[in-house]
Amino acid sequence: MPEASPWNAERAQEIIAEHIELEGPMLPILHALQEEFGHIHTDAVPLIADALNLSRAEVHGVVTFYHDFRDAPCGRHVLQLCRGEACQSVGSEALAATVLNNLGVGWHGTTHDGDLTVEPVYCLGLCANSPSGLLDGEPHGRLNAGKITEILEEAYAS
Repeated sequence: MPEASPWNAERAQEIIAEHIELEGPMLPILHALQEEFGHIHTDAVPLIADALNLSRAEVHGVVTFYHDFRDAPCGRHVLQLCRGEACQSVGSEALAATVLNNLGVGWHGTTHDGDLTVEPVYCLGLCANSPSGLLDGEPHGRLNAGKITEILEEAYAS
């Protein structure tokens, strides 16, 4: 994962201004802010609301509706496990429960050492290779607990 910048309200205002003229600017603004700061800082919500003439609740609703947006910084690596129906039909829920239990985190949780955040995704389009997931954006299929452990060990070693 690219290293995120610390929160900076002035930079956030610049990002909002860069995207405000786009059609439907909310999602591009949110993506740009998350790319810059690693998450959607709580102080960004009123800035966006003011710029788009929306209520803070409306902005918060969009941030919390989409699973891609984070309200806290993520770990050095991000493991996304698919919870789509094809993956569920071949045991992804049990696999996710095992992974989460072994790591001692819940969905959207980050390990105590800050190395890994685990997030759910809903269909990666890798249904033929279910259960599937992404580690730092790289797809992996036919996952099981052993394969996930191997993938994580490789990522930690790099």
